[in-house]
Amino acid sequence: MKTINPGKQIKRMHNAPLHIRRKWISAHLDENLLLKYDKRAISVIKGDTVRVMRGNFRGHEDKVAEVNTKKNTLDIEGITMTKADGNKIAKPIHHSNVMITKLNLTDKWRREKLQRGLSEETRKEIEKEAQKQLTEAEEEQKRVEQQKKLEEQAKKEEATTEEEIKEKPIKEEKPDIQKTIEKKQTETKTTTQKKTTPKKTSTNKTQKKEEK
Repeated sequence: MKTINPGKQIKRMHNAPLHIRRKWISAHLDENLLLKYDKRAISVIKGDTVRVMRGNFRGHEDKVAEVNTKKNTLDIEGITMTKADGNKIAKPIHHSNVMITKLNLTDKWRREKLQRGLSEETRKEIEKEAQKQLTEAEEEQKRVEQQKKLEEQAKKEEATTEEEIKEKPIKEEKPDIQKTIEKKQTETKTTTQKKTTPKKTSTNKTQKKEEK
């Protein structure tokens, strides 16, 4: 049942289930997309490129990072705010303050909905764009996996270097002990030699006296 009473409309909006609220998160299409797909608005999903039309971030254009169905807001890449702690978090933007400039066509069901009532040429164009986006997504996944591998290797190398640094002083203590032992032995030898040398001089002096 439809109602004109705004209080009932607001109540239904807040008490609506998520599967119905998800359909309400829609935005207007850009002029080029409007002429191409013959649609005024479409639901926003993750991966759509979007331009902010109102507010402090007006004119900012980037991809949608997340869709919040409970609050009817979008998290757009590059739009952040700083907390009192100094940490940066994504600033939510209402879907009504946004215009779609490029669609994410990786979803099969979305392509089927867009292709309804369109000519064969536009359908072929949609499929080509979808293939390009899929290849780009695969390349991005590979790049992310390579970065993760490099980070893991760097962590392993750091751990090995730390272990080597910890083991090095233990190994170096042994030669230091040997050096101290050698020093003590040399000192004892020198002391014994010093003690014996004056005796030799005394014997020499007595021999010289007897000769006289």
